[in-house]
Amino acid sequence: MAITHKHIDEIFEYDGSQINPSWAFQEFGIYGSSIITWIGPVNITPDNLKDFADVGLEIKSNNMVNFICEFFDQQPPNMRVAYLRQRLLVMIFREILNEYGVQTEREGDDIFVDGRKLSISIASVSLSSAKIHFALNLEDKGTPDDVETIGLFDIRINDKQIFTDDNLLELINKTVNRFIDEIETIEKDISKTKVL
Repeated sequence: MAITHKHIDEIFEYDGSQINPSWAFQEFGIYGSSIITWIGPVNITPDNLKDFADVGLEIKSNNMVNFICEFFDQQPPNMRVAYLRQRLLVMIFREILNEYGVQTEREGDDIFVDGRKLSISIASVSLSSAKIHFALNLEDKGTPDDVETIGLFDIRINDKQIFTDDNLLELINKTVNRFIDEIETIEKDISKTKVL
């Protein structure tokens, strides 16, 4: 399966509507499976909430790294596979953070650093595709008052800031490339495995 990655330099808000099917095609003319990344605020409006557990909660942040993944390789789309891919993305990102020396904890699809929430995520399916939104705070600003949060720019080891504007795109690309490679490797393994 070919997956196109496009990083958008323009800053814009994630309001939840970007999880809708074929958003990458409608906005950027990208056909097929894709991963769109960008930096911008998050403020999910109530009508765009997809997780029943989040109804009535605020999901917002002044500045986040956003990943929108869409896959067309399964027809009909499979919610279980969507969530497995979401968890794979989360675990790959944790693996990369560990390589930078950042220790994390995971609860489901949420990543925590020093007990503070770093990420948000959702997976779902439409009639034609599976979608994932994964986002990481850049700073502990503009997040809900009832949640202890942390941003990538807040993480320090021995008083040294680990992530800055200078290496953020490298972190994004490393995550996307490793995720795509993992999915492609699975496809290759399927194609060369003898059935029982």
